[in-house]
Amino acid sequence: MAAASQKSADEVLVRATARYIRISPRKARLVADQIRGRHIDDVRSLLAFSPRSVATEISKVVESAAANAEANHDLIGDEMILREIRVDEGPTIKRFRPRAMGRATPINKRTCHISVALAPEEEV
Repeated sequence: MAAASQKSADEVLVRATARYIRISPRKARLVADQIRGRHIDDVRSLLAFSPRSVATEISKVVESAAANAEANHDLIGDEMILREIRVDEGPTIKRFRPRAMGRATPINKRTCHISVALAPEEEV
């Protein structure tokens, strides 16, 4: 592995995940790329005013991670940095749509898994 990807042994990462979100991973990554590496206050304001529907789902995951930091790690949830956000592809729901002359075309309803990791801002 590269030296830049190595993390110190005492670094605390607080995680939260949301699975089987009914939106395309490609659309979710557009919002995830905007907020990666930012302070949690900036993340909240960007997600609150984002026109994309996945912003509400990502906001729920970020708030869950902040609550995990307070409840499980005795950290202050408002003093965190969004260290890592990952949007992975989930299972695809496959449907068919009737078309002209007796044909059918496939409809792929994609899902995604959203993973968030927060770190205290003094360690970043």
